[in-house]
Amino acid sequence: MPLSEQEQRMLDEMERHLLQHDADVVSAPSGDRALSYRNLVYGAVLLLIGVGGLVAAVALGSQLGAVGSIIIGVVAFLAMLGGVILAFTPVRRSADGTPSQSSPRGPKPRDASFMDRMNDRWDRRQEER
Repeated sequence: MPLSEQEQRMLDEMERHLLQHDADVVSAPSGDRALSYRNLVYGAVLLLIGVGGLVAAVALGSQLGAVGSIIIGVVAFLAMLGGVILAFTPVRRSADGTPSQSSPRGPKPRDASFMDRMNDRWDRRQEER
């Protein structure tokens, strides 16, 4: 169903408004998140263990049987996947520059839905003008 002329104008106006006012939020670098050297090392080790397990599953396939080699292969693949995820997961840095695993935000209210929170944020932005 095509938009009416008024709806199209309103949509264009909202897009212009977002580009003007929120472009700095979108392009701002996230300086509080960085990769951890420790996580990179642990992830690389886990990845290598997974590759070794996969090679072992293939090499010992005839001795372990089909089910055994499949189980070892799946576990090795999960280890490799976990290693990559661990290596490239950024950690939040605190104000003094040390990595922090905990989130600085407090608990979210359970009674407010996602759309209610978004509407509240929109209303606060409009009141600031």
